[in-house]
Amino acid sequence: MDEKKKKQRLSSIVVDGGKYMTTLSEKYKNKKPYKEHDPKMINAFIPGTIVEIYTKLGKNVEEGEVLLILEAMKMRNTVVAPIDGKIKKIFVSLGQMVSKGFLIIEME
Repeated sequence: MDEKKKKQRLSSIVVDGGKYMTTLSEKYKNKKPYKEHDPKMINAFIPGTIVEIYTKLGKNVEEGEVLLILEAMKMRNTVVAPIDGKIKKIFVSLGQMVSKGFLIIEME
């Protein structure tokens, strides 16, 4: 392969302030950009079924307070408030099946 074609396939990336030349795979090119986690958006960490909801719209909650129970593989997982705040919106109902990453509750 001639040097000109090889250079065209290389892309620059920056890691810890250092610039590097490399080839990028299709998987890397098509990946979703990194998005910092927003603690106000509570997502399902595992696919499962909503079996209990202990909170309601507009309720003030404290960090660590149990919001709901997500049952997955015969195990009951508690979903707790990651921060102090107020429940802005609840996106699930009792008996609803959710996938991993599904937005369950939004806080303000």
